[in-house]
Amino acid sequence: MTTMGVAVIGAGYWGPNLIRNFLAGPDWDLRWVCDLDEDRARRALRHAGGVQVTTDLGQVLDDPDVVAVAVATPAATHTEVVLAALDAGKHVLVEKPLAPSLAEGQKLVAAADERGLVLMCDHTYCYTPAVLKIRELVMSGELGDVQYVDSVRVNLGLVQPDIDVLWDLGPHDLSILDFILPEEMRPSRVAAFGADPVGAGHTCVGYLTMPLAGNAVAHVHLNWLSPTKIRTTLIGGSKKMIVWDDLNPSQRISVYDRGVELQQPAEGEARQRAQVAYRLGDMVAPTLPEGEALQGVVAELAASIREGRAPLTDGRAGLRVLELLEAASRSLETGGGFIELEEVQ
Repeated sequence: MTTMGVAVIGAGYWGPNLIRNFLAGPDWDLRWVCDLDEDRARRALRHAGGVQVTTDLGQVLDDPDVVAVAVATPAATHTEVVLAALDAGKHVLVEKPLAPSLAEGQKLVAAADERGLVLMCDHTYCYTPAVLKIRELVMSGELGDVQYVDSVRVNLGLVQPDIDVLWDLGPHDLSILDFILPEEMRPSRVAAFGADPVGAGHTCVGYLTMPLAGNAVAHVHLNWLSPTKIRTTLIGGSKKMIVWDDLNPSQRISVYDRGVELQQPAEGEARQRAQVAYRLGDMVAPTLPEGEALQGVVAELAASIREGRAPLTDGRAGLRVLELLEAASRSLETGGGFIELEEVQ
């Protein structure tokens, strides 16, 4: 199978990771690295031979051998860069968030659809072995009906100067939630609560609450001010429950055969007299394959292009994350009330 030409646009924080994985991926021929700072682009390559460096995006997009580009520039530039790539007939992988606003993200998705091109969001966590396993357990029905998702993503810093903690850390958890839940369980509204106890000028501690179908609920806790780093998600099902501890490499996922069952009262008895029964079964820690999530990202990009299909984290997944973030911001502004979501098609 022949390789496809690819270029990485942006060699700052995330660009070097993409460069490394495209160089290692069997599907790809990395032809260009483009950055406004040419020296930074050369440093990101680490002396990899055969890759051209430029500060001119047009030079990259004029190369007929470039099939796809990966955009790792600041979010404020995504709309301009991605549209230019799509206009040049290139498939696009774009770092999250898809765009700085839902409206601009919708323009990108529409442009990709009109041109029949792949637009993929780099929701990296979705390609980790742990999240892929969680998705498998949820989608197969092994957990039963999802009853709740409770996620904690906290650490000390980095307090961002231009965005709040919801927009900084939230895309990780919201993209994971979108990835693991069945379509019929996606949130239809969101409420956000937050605080700025250090006077940073925007929310540093935030909480998102999202009711789900079937009286289920998803809750996300985000915090820049925690003394310790925690990356933990609990997923409760009617049959089994999952604990995902992303900071425990020896046992990232634990699946518990435990739960709560409500024994209905006899006819005529008050519901308050219903008996609660607890099921206490075994815990299993599934063996997860080793592998870097970004290798899964670049492999999925290649597969979606070759198979002419939407990638697992396509542009519409990016739109759903943006819609939740914008609705959460409106909720913060209005004192934490629920904001209804419009279905992103």
